[in-house]
Amino acid sequence: MAYFSMPETTNPNNMTTEEANSTVVINGGVLGNAQHMAQVIQRETNADIYRIEPQNPYPTDHATLAAQAREEQGQDFRPATKTPVSNMADYDVIFLGYPIWRADLPMPVYTFLESVDLSGKTIIPFGSHSGGFSRTVNAIAALQPDTAVSEDGLMLFRGNVAKAESEIAACVRGD
Repeated sequence: MAYFSMPETTNPNNMTTEEANSTVVINGGVLGNAQHMAQVIQRETNADIYRIEPQNPYPTDHATLAAQAREEQGQDFRPATKTPVSNMADYDVIFLGYPIWRADLPMPVYTFLESVDLSGKTIIPFGSHSGGFSRTVNAIAALQPDTAVSEDGLMLFRGNVAKAESEIAACVRGD
């Protein structure tokens, strides 16, 4: 499993609506929605887990983060990411998690997909949105043309992720 997740705050107290919709708070810790989903999927599947992290950390303030994401998308920028995956050949199925940013993949996910060869594998997308998968499934398929990209992944409305642990688990089990 590979995922990108960016909580829009690290402070669980006094969150804005935008911050609350993009995070899950567990025992006082703040997780991004895709991170929480990845952890639930990992528990259900016992999958190895890899976090896609930009070398230069993103801001944890919603307005600043949104402005940076908008700028990166406008410039088609590929931010450098930390440690590459070294054993991708060991896997046949890749769960790929991300939030939808402005109807698209976050730019670190583009960096990831352009840096690995997933030929012959199946990619199952998952994450959070405020309007569905948007164009992300097509973007993944275009970046990894020799993969099967499942259209049956799990994309949850961003404000519902914190309450959807059983739904995530059931989806992974095929219930």
